[in-house]
Amino acid sequence: MHENGTIVFFLCGDVMTGRGIDQVLPWPAPPELRERYIQDANDYVRLAETANGPIARPVSYEHIWGEALPELVHADFRIVNLETSVTAGGEFWPRKPVHYRMHPNNIDCLTVAGIDCCSLANNHVLDFGYPGLIETLETLDGASLHRTGAGRDAGEARKPAILEKPAQPRVLVFGVGSQTSGIPPEWAATNENPGVFLLDDFSSRAAELLLEEIDAVRRESDRVIVSIHWGSNWGYEISEEQIVFAHDLIDGGVDIIHGHSSHHVRPLEVYRDRLILYGCGDFITDYEGIGGYERFRGDLGLMYFARIRADDGALTDLRMVPMQSNRFSLYRVEGADVEWLCNELNFEGRYLDTPIHLNDDATLSVELAKIPQK
Repeated sequence: MHENGTIVFFLCGDVMTGRGIDQVLPWPAPPELRERYIQDANDYVRLAETANGPIARPVSYEHIWGEALPELVHADFRIVNLETSVTAGGEFWPRKPVHYRMHPNNIDCLTVAGIDCCSLANNHVLDFGYPGLIETLETLDGASLHRTGAGRDAGEARKPAILEKPAQPRVLVFGVGSQTSGIPPEWAATNENPGVFLLDDFSSRAAELLLEEIDAVRRESDRVIVSIHWGSNWGYEISEEQIVFAHDLIDGGVDIIHGHSSHHVRPLEVYRDRLILYGCGDFITDYEGIGGYERFRGDLGLMYFARIRADDGALTDLRMVPMQSNRFSLYRVEGADVEWLCNELNFEGRYLDTPIHLNDDATLSVELAKIPQK
């Protein structure tokens, strides 16, 4: 905890270290795919090389974080959505068009960045079936990485990750997912089957049930983050249901909503002094060279550094560092790209009353003083 009684969290969009990313790391998993157009994960490497230049294999574990690594030292806790199965085996989940896996021996690509917690309630963690999920859980545990959102049964999937550091309040991270992000309904964890913590919908009743899960674990001094995989891949639309659901969770005592699934950054909101990230975009992916959605600039990502008060969870600062993916690494961006991001977030999120400011150091921040009380 900082001297002024605050905690800084690093949050980002999807960390998709499978498929093409896994193929350039020191221990690639079998490259077979069953996609409509691509059957070998190495083809994603070739697409990136065609777009931006050669990638010397194997890359270091630091390589995929690039210039994001020195920024991470500013956070007390680092929380990501790990959107891949971590397994070298397992069977392809049937009738699913896209599968991601990272070899367990590549787990140091997460530890090298000091990641504290991986949310697993997403639409790729069971890509290689129950055995693949179990190996994912065991690999994360073996690397001392906290996890939430998936488990061997419903009880384990619903457990929060509990993050603790000396002289700081506990931080509870709950990972949850929605079918709107492409999670198959049969992936819901049950008392008998492994799976993910899957919401039925975004109704007020669903919010009440989630808050009951939170209240059963939280202590008075705990800070609470809900990391939620929801919504479509492309476009800026945030449904009214999502907004109301997020507000219900904040009203019920959640401090941060960490939303992800969209392949590009979406608008954000500060509601009752609490941060709601509706879509963080992709952060680490193998999408370089894939065309069709260029107008959304999926190559641009943001590092979100949210500073909250330790005693009550109120947001005191949000610093966003723009990054660009190039040759499966991340680089700081400046100039027109950052201006575009700032303008797009302000325009598309104008109804959320949360103005974004472009700073002299090419970072973005939220103008908290200009946010009306809600």
